[in-house]
Amino acid sequence: MLRARLSEALKTAMRDRDQPAVSTVRLILAALKDRDIAARTKGNTEGIGDPEILQLLQSMVKQRRESIELYARGGRQDLVDQETGEIAVIERFMPQQMDEAAMAAAIAAGIADAGAGGIKDMGRVMTLLRERHAGQMDFARASQLVKQALG
Repeated sequence: MLRARLSEALKTAMRDRDQPAVSTVRLILAALKDRDIAARTKGNTEGIGDPEILQLLQSMVKQRRESIELYARGGRQDLVDQETGEIAVIERFMPQQMDEAAMAAAIAAGIADAGAGGIKDMGRVMTLLRERHAGQMDFARASQLVKQALG
């Protein structure tokens, strides 16, 4: 489903002559193709599924946010604006992000479902959260919250 949305978005952006959107969607599709090729070596001829695509999009947003910090420190506002525009395009394909309260509730449910009793169970909880909430949760922030809850 996401593949179809990405292909359609590329066509629409090309028709509308929206160059920033065209280049960003092409970047997404190129990264997706790389992941598909890597999946073929593991016997997956269909390509990666929507949860993996959402993880890809989330990592792309994270990379751009890190770049924005560096560009802002370097005084490169033009690059900050470009990265911000790319984030806006990428986020069109992601589900709505959880707020702090929803994230806390999901983490509490994940801890209970995993039967986690201490920090050594953090990996199981994070795996469960990634399966259930791919693309909806900032997993760097979730990791901190899980550590606080278990520690």
